[in-house]
Amino acid sequence: MDKEIISAVTPGFVSDVALLQAEPQPLEIDRQRTAVLVIDMQNAFVSKGAMYELRGIDISGCQKIIEPIRQVIRASHARGIKVVYIVTRYSSDLREGGSPNSPNWYKGTLTTYHEHPEWGDKLLTRHTWGAEIVRELNPQKDDIVVEKATYNAFFETNLDELLRTYNIKYLLFTGVATNVCVEATIRDAYYRDYFPILISDAAANTGPQFIQEATIFNVKRYYGWVTTSENAVKTIQ
Repeated sequence: MDKEIISAVTPGFVSDVALLQAEPQPLEIDRQRTAVLVIDMQNAFVSKGAMYELRGIDISGCQKIIEPIRQVIRASHARGIKVVYIVTRYSSDLREGGSPNSPNWYKGTLTTYHEHPEWGDKLLTRHTWGAEIVRELNPQKDDIVVEKATYNAFFETNLDELLRTYNIKYLLFTGVATNVCVEATIRDAYYRDYFPILISDAAANTGPQFIQEATIFNVKRYYGWVTTSENAVKTIQ
């Protein structure tokens, strides 16, 4: 028996409805109210010789998702779907990271600044190579770039305001890391009444593979839907 189709399209409005094949069930989405989120696809996390690789983190998964993301972006641009880039960036004095009393100083990327200040432009300081989006995914003129300082892209940013300005309801999630910034943002999107959709082959985790599977399980069971880049592109077109 086919799985039940979830339809959360608002009745009575002009819409552009399409059926997205996803888990745990297919989902009807309104393409006019859909946006793609590209999270932290920056040199520091993805490129050779930058922060992640210097810290001994395997970046092969991060590089592997560049092409699926590029295909989703290309289809979105052709359809007029908003593409929103989320980037982690700090001022040179790291003031966005909070005070030294904040746990943010002892977890995640800020620890690298304290341990390896000599890595310089390979980190996430604004206007450096490390903080730039990888060249394969360069934003176009009408794309949106939102800067964040923590894992959650909604926390103390204008992301929610921008999405509501464009009347967005469905969010297609891509980027790194699946189990950190992507999942943190998906959880908050759910709390804010968006419909989160994780594109599993366009998101890469840090750590062992079961971490990726754990996030996929959480999203399917509790926070949204999971699909593939192939299904997303078919639905967008």
